[in-house]
Amino acid sequence: MLRWSTGALELVLTHRDGAPVRLVALGTPGRTEPTGATQPLVEVLLTGDGRARTGPRLTDTGVGRRLRYASHHEEEDGDGGRSLVVVQRDEATSLQVSTRFTGGPAAAGVRVVTAVRNTGPDAVVLEAVSTLATGAVLAAGADPLALQLHTGRSEQVAEFRWSTRPLYGNTGLADSTTDRQTPFGRGAVVAASTSSWSTARHLPTAVLEHPTGRAFAWQVEHSGGWRWEVGDVRTGEDALAVVLSGPSDLDHQWARQLAPGEDFTTVPASVAVAEDGGFDGVLAELTRHRRWLRRRYGTPVEPVPLLVFNDYMNTLDGDPTTERLLPLVAAAAEAGAEAFCIDAGWYDDTGRGFEAWWRSVGEWVPSTTRFPDGGLARVLGEITRRGMRGGLWLEPEVVGVESPVAAPEGQGGLPDAAFLQRHGLRVHDDGRYFLDLRHPAAVAHLDACVDRLVGELGVGFFKLDFNVTPGPGTDREALSAGDGLLEHQRAHLAWLRGVRSRHPHLVVENCASGAMRADFAVLELLDLQSTTDQEDFRLYPPIAAGAPAQVLPEQCGNWAYPQAWMSAEEVAFTQVTGLAGRLYQAGRLDLLSADQLALVHAATALWKDDLRHHLVRSVPVRPLGHPVWDGDAVALGLSAGERLVLAVWHRGGADAEIALDLPDSALLRAADLVELYPRVLPPWSVRHDDDAGRVVLRPGTAGPSARLFEVRHP
Repeated sequence: MLRWSTGALELVLTHRDGAPVRLVALGTPGRTEPTGATQPLVEVLLTGDGRARTGPRLTDTGVGRRLRYASHHEEEDGDGGRSLVVVQRDEATSLQVSTRFTGGPAAAGVRVVTAVRNTGPDAVVLEAVSTLATGAVLAAGADPLALQLHTGRSEQVAEFRWSTRPLYGNTGLADSTTDRQTPFGRGAVVAASTSSWSTARHLPTAVLEHPTGRAFAWQVEHSGGWRWEVGDVRTGEDALAVVLSGPSDLDHQWARQLAPGEDFTTVPASVAVAEDGGFDGVLAELTRHRRWLRRRYGTPVEPVPLLVFNDYMNTLDGDPTTERLLPLVAAAAEAGAEAFCIDAGWYDDTGRGFEAWWRSVGEWVPSTTRFPDGGLARVLGEITRRGMRGGLWLEPEVVGVESPVAAPEGQGGLPDAAFLQRHGLRVHDDGRYFLDLRHPAAVAHLDACVDRLVGELGVGFFKLDFNVTPGPGTDREALSAGDGLLEHQRAHLAWLRGVRSRHPHLVVENCASGAMRADFAVLELLDLQSTTDQEDFRLYPPIAAGAPAQVLPEQCGNWAYPQAWMSAEEVAFTQVTGLAGRLYQAGRLDLLSADQLALVHAATALWKDDLRHHLVRSVPVRPLGHPVWDGDAVALGLSAGERLVLAVWHRGGADAEIALDLPDSALLRAADLVELYPRVLPPWSVRHDDDAGRVVLRPGTAGPSARLFEVRHP
């Protein structure tokens, strides 16, 4: 038996003769008891070898059952990071498999990667390799039938919708494994991504929670194909297997040939454990673990998040000109913005609007017709003169089919090999081709564009978008389309690292039609994530409240877009949405009344002077449970130390009451909730329900309205 600790989390692994290595427990250092879990640590599916027991799951693979312990070693660095590497071998195929766990002392979480090396004389073809597989979900002696599964779904303009269901039952696993049933169960709850919108359907993060308060969380960290599954194994402590992986043949048309001496490394995944606190408790650990990974492996993290104004959402909507921008630049500066991003359309010289420039992007050269008398440089100069960083929108990975960049190589375009291809043809989606960042010409083109915009125009902020998807990938110079996509995605991350290395002062936003690619692989490297493209301010709160389970609070770019037609309560409502994360200001500030502007300025000042400093240390809590998409009330708490900042949105009737389950609710009194924003509108009534042990808010009028509170613990 092997025990290893990061300082905050202990792992227990077994490596008995005649059995593969198994991760049998995770928990508090010094108090972790091994369980009877039998799931092997690694599963490997090979062409020609397959499974030891049939089924569609990524368990019971032949290699996984035959792997045997070979060695292990531990590593430490000067920053408190610790790693454990466990090496196994399969004598039948001569595969050597190494699994690396890495974590730090500040969070009960670890990152895992697995590497496969072919040490034999013959080539093998991989069809799936797990990053991590374990049955160590429960504490020793706990009942698996009591587990609850928390999962998230997303779609464009309706992101981060979390729900909870029993793991066992009609919507999950069937409790069909008994002493009279042979073979044992083959069921699984499965989530998998599609193409390169990694968070467009299922989220790669999920949680298993036990009524005792223990919770086990995971995230797969990849911008392309990923899969997680929770499968039934037997009963009791050996009831379950959680398997995390990148792309597979079954789900993503992925296969990789390993010649003798070649290696393959999986995409990373992380797991976190909380012994109490349930979903919120383990999400706090995962949040701390994410921050630790960003500081350790990411690019320079902003000392303080910038307040950014963006001209797109419900503002100029991709139709910027000098005439439209200059009043907005002035209004944004007066509101305290520290960066101003000119979103889509700044390169469009067609004069035919969105439909035309959509199919012609790729050169990233400023328009001359939109910006006469000084060009785009004049507008960016005005932004800088007013004390803000100049920012631009880019969609770097695509090239419009009508762009000069898409022309044949002999006519000034890039070579065909610089584009994703299948069956000898460029992959095409909605008027766009896709650059293949494995190819040096594609990388050189993007590097030249970014370096020119930074060097010649002084750009200090980029919003990087990605609005189309390439299907399963590219089969050019790849055994499978899925493997071509995997290597392209890895090349994309390498390109981002190169940009950040050359221009460390840049602040970079991640966007993909909102949050369709909000995975930790890109968020480890970038500064903020646009949480949605939702234009209806009334529908935004459940997105903002659900986002911090997938995205760090300080990266949750929540749009606030006040409009001249809004009431004072509606302006406050959209501003509270922004204040519930990383305030991403938009809206026609140049058209607002003095009273409306005062509400905006109060919000931006509060965020700059106070909330952004709290945000970078906070962990999310759910005073109303998971946000309900069409619920009358939505709430999100952000807790750091002894301080809790609480956003509450009201979308119900005039007689609605909102009962909040807050930390230490039984000890709180009405006076402990202090309104931070807007403070100039009629206050909500606050009382304490002694019988229920909850704080109850009564807005007093029909929604929409919203308030931001500080909870001051007695």
